Amino acid sequence: MSPSTPETHVIDYRAAEQLLDARDPRGAVKLLDEVIAAHPENTAARLLRARAFFAAAQLRPAELEFQLVLEREPDNAFAHFALARTFERAGRPEQARRHFRLAAALDPQPEYLRAARFDSGD
Repeated sequence: MSPSTPETHVIDYRAAEQLLDARDPRGAVKLLDEVIAAHPENTAARLLRARAFFAAAQLRPAELEFQLVLEREPDNAFAHFALARTFERAGRPEQARRHFRLAAALDPQPEYLRAARFDSGD
């Protein structure tokens, strides 16, 4: 196996995006594990790995990764939305509602607003 370099990490990141698009989230996670081991501060790689965990129905790892992204980027509307979806799938509606609403407040796009259900009287 050849040594890892910043260039191979970029290639692995792009390949992981393609694997996730091709519905191979476990393959994406494997590639991203190496990238994150070399660059633990890389929030984009962590967000992609969180999405891959979610797609693989690995909800606890997805939750932890989305939370780490939000520690670093508390105004990341997509991360709030994705964390809310993770909580929703895990049967934790109160936590999901909070993050849906944060996502909608940060970025009032229609999908986030619908999920936030501001008009439901809650």
